[in-house]
Amino acid sequence: MVYAQLAGVSSLRALETSFNSHPHQHYHLGTGPIRRSTLADANERRNTEVFAQVAHYLMAGVCRQLRRDGKELLYLLDSTTITLKGPGFDEWTLSNRTRSQGLKVHVLYAEQAAAPVHCSFSAANVNDIDEGRTLGIEPQATYVFDKGYYDFNWWASLDAQKARFVTRFKSNVRLKVLAQREVPQQDRETILRDEEVNFSNRNPGGRRRNHYTQPLRRILVNRPGDEPPLSLATNDLSSPAAEIAERYRDRWRIELFFKWIKQHLKVRRFLGRSENA
Repeated sequence: MVYAQLAGVSSLRALETSFNSHPHQHYHLGTGPIRRSTLADANERRNTEVFAQVAHYLMAGVCRQLRRDGKELLYLLDSTTITLKGPGFDEWTLSNRTRSQGLKVHVLYAEQAAAPVHCSFSAANVNDIDEGRTLGIEPQATYVFDKGYYDFNWWASLDAQKARFVTRFKSNVRLKVLAQREVPQQDRETILRDEEVNFSNRNPGGRRRNHYTQPLRRILVNRPGDEPPLSLATNDLSSPAAEIAERYRDRWRIELFFKWIKQHLKVRRFLGRSENA
């Protein structure tokens, strides 16, 4: 399968022909000729964990390098979908369809390294926050994410583990203003307001109890045109408001990463249509 990706082949038959055309290289790989039927059976039955472990090993190298560099760790968290429709796909993607049909890819992206450090796959109907809760959190790191991870208790977990976060409040959030912070003169065109707040409702909407009791900051950020201001939420009580707004703007980098993958990844056709393949 690695050879198929590197060679850009579009079918198992083409893979069989291409790989077997280099018999003198098989010795160095510790392998022999391959058969299309054997590959099809492997795609159907072989455990995919080996590919996951290779990916996680490579991504762990990025984390180690960042720690050695001693830089501030800024992580961007988001997901994207891979559309999978048609014969072979519908059998296992239709039942989990939402606005899209296929798979969802959840990525934690290190902004300084411009590389992913964690990746997982789920059905398209799995909420982003469900995957977010499974992440291992690094103390002193900053996590930037959108409203797909809107869970006050998860935010409390990040805060308890000495991590910082930057995200957005929903418009219906109920907050109590504790203090107004002065906005520097040079930032007033961008930063409309900087407040220390806490939640005024411990049981929002009658749902489970909100365990976030620590102060937060609400930073209103001006946007061009007629768009309403961004209402940012963060537990970072020390960084300048303009710097926090810049961190949230950095979130577009993970969107560019998703776009880059979809433009440059050589998988034009899947070599199998079962869920395992």
